[in-house]
Amino acid sequence: MTDKPSVPYWHLWRDEAGVSHQGLCHLTAWELKGVGNAAPQWNDRQQRSDATVVFTVQPVGWVGEWHENPAPQWIIVISGRWWIEAMDGTRIEQGAGEFSLGEDQGCVANAQGRKGHRSGTIGDQPAVLMTVQLHVPPVLAPCHLA
Repeated sequence: MTDKPSVPYWHLWRDEAGVSHQGLCHLTAWELKGVGNAAPQWNDRQQRSDATVVFTVQPVGWVGEWHENPAPQWIIVISGRWWIEAMDGTRIEQGAGEFSLGEDQGCVANAQGRKGHRSGTIGDQPAVLMTVQLHVPPVLAPCHLA
């Protein structure tokens, strides 16, 4: 079997001053194990918690002005493209198959009124997203998940 994978994701988080940031992280805590009678596969099991799954379709031209994620949540792009901008000015773009962890709850508005992040669609197709909202408190540290 090949070496352990390293799967990238973006992490939107806030620091102790209440400012949101984004950084590129990697899932790295992989275990090679079969599920049932299936051949072994790489699994990175996350901490168990209650969660709510929400599917979202953001129309062409949609912009969500400054806001926080409603809960720590994994955001998976199913189709289309979108962008996310943090308070520190970091802006990323994602397309189908890419995902991020939104964990910017508790931000403090800056002098320009920015609090949390902005996001919006790119191009002439809606952005279809799946979010897995975790019912846990946010962690004030980048890349804290393996």
